[in-house]
Amino acid sequence: MPTDSDHVVGEPKYYAVKRHLLDFIGSLEPGAPVPTERELATHMDTSRTTVRQALGELVVEGRLVRRQGSGTYVAEPKITWPLYLASFTEQVQASGFKASSQVLGTQRIPAGAELAQRLGVAQRAPVYRLERLRLADAWPIAVETSWLPADRFSGLTRLIRAHGSLHSVLAEHYDTLLHTGEETIETAPATPREAGPLGVDVGTPMLIVSRQNFDTDGAPVEFGRTWFRSDRVTLVTHLASRQR
Repeated sequence: MPTDSDHVVGEPKYYAVKRHLLDFIGSLEPGAPVPTERELATHMDTSRTTVRQALGELVVEGRLVRRQGSGTYVAEPKITWPLYLASFTEQVQASGFKASSQVLGTQRIPAGAELAQRLGVAQRAPVYRLERLRLADAWPIAVETSWLPADRFSGLTRLIRAHGSLHSVLAEHYDTLLHTGEETIETAPATPREAGPLGVDVGTPMLIVSRQNFDTDGAPVEFGRTWFRSDRVTLVTHLASRQR
């Protein structure tokens, strides 16, 4: 283990610790526990504050993961998540994992101003709110909320609990195919709503993808928002020149 004397002149002390921690965790298997702050500080002959800052950055970068009441562990390999119009199942399978979902809740609610505009319905028109936990190889990676017009998709909540895949249910039971979509990406700390199902601490950095999907006629079908664990998912988009 390094000591304080190992850092480069002008380099922040925590950064030297971080570099050596990167080397250390690189020798460990995914899921392996990392020594406590106290143990690392003793071995590195530095302060716990310095170690805490280095560990915090590695957690934010997705190289380590903290589990409340348990400790800090080497993060599992990230899933590469291309941003294109496809179902969760298709995207997870394309990355070599097995997809599954758990329905956390379904509601029929009146549309507020934003949902009415997003879904092309009148304010206070009924919409379905579907909340699901998304898993890859049984690892929770995202909490996803979808809103859809209830009048157009009568009985959807029953079907989604039985079949799981929203895209498949829309195609097979409502003859509706998603044709185009628009997405935005943000970051935010996990709230208790996401932290519990995902097994992370409140405040853990999250990637938030909001999307609006349209059918082949250009009519809005779904508005959704997905909170991804940033330690498990890397979002990827492919760019092309507009020049011809």
